[in-house]
Amino acid sequence: MQADLIFKYFTTLSEQQKEHFRALEALYQDWNAKINVVSRKDIDELYLRHVLHSLGIAKIQQFNEGSEILDVGTGGGFPGIPLAILFPEVKFTLVDAIGKKIKVVQEVVEGLKIDNVTAHHSRVEDLDGHYDFIISRAVAAMPTFVRWTKGKIKKDSAHERKNGILYLKGGDLSEELKDYQTAQIFDLREYFSEDFFETKKVVYLPQKFKG
Repeated sequence: MQADLIFKYFTTLSEQQKEHFRALEALYQDWNAKINVVSRKDIDELYLRHVLHSLGIAKIQQFNEGSEILDVGTGGGFPGIPLAILFPEVKFTLVDAIGKKIKVVQEVVEGLKIDNVTAHHSRVEDLDGHYDFIISRAVAAMPTFVRWTKGKIKKDSAHERKNGILYLKGGDLSEELKDYQTAQIFDLREYFSEDFFETKKVVYLPQKFKG
């Protein structure tokens, strides 16, 4: 079963969490047939290309109970939904400007019967609220993403790592990140052995505050 790929790397899941991860395949196949948000190849490799990739963020940063996370440009719910399963005591807000994608997110969340996800059909710039971390999967180059999310990060950190952006990206990031001296890059191949992760990374960009 594909979900076993998740259990291989996350060994302390509760039975309920395992059930939620197992349920993702049927939910996404059902809703993707109605509203195409994931390519055919990707839906066949859902756990590798979407679920485990999303959970790469958790190898870099654990989220404390009660913290609030914003997933920008979530598409069909990645990385937000897998992380919401992994951290049931954390509040996740998922936002996307494309309504049909948020429809899929809402239906998957309802199908899972999890209560720590809120989904919004909106541009992130129009969203109210402040968050501990902002997460995403390569929806824009970092300078654009930083501009979109400006003012959305809480000033006070509830984690050892300062609040900021956790961004799933691939390839050579030297040019894109040249203006961000505080950015840290984590190679996911150090955590996951599958070839898919050879060039996949998590970029952490701490929030800068004046004063």
